[in-house]
Amino acid sequence: PIGGGTGSAVVPQYTLFAAFGHLGSGLTGGLSGLAAGMAIGIVGDAGVRATAQQPKLFVGMILILIFAEALGLYGLIVALIMSSAGGGTCPEN
Repeated sequence: PIGGGTGSAVVPQYTLFAAFGHLGSGLTGGLSGLAAGMAIGIVGDAGVRATAQQPKLFVGMILILIFAEALGLYGLIVALIMSSAGGGTCPEN
């Protein structure tokens, strides 16, 4: 150890396993939010144009927007689960 000590091995406080778990949870949340935002933008644009021509399509557009929003919400839930489970040690074979 640095600074003179007993000579025992240094155990890292933030392990590589936890780091990759947090990286994965960040990518999961970010990419699912990006995908949900793109889906909402595309469906919203096409839905507004279609609703202007035929008002019966409004309910279907809203349902598709709700499903696109659920995509982002599920990604957030998975990211939170991954982030909270990332504090352990790497499993051995």
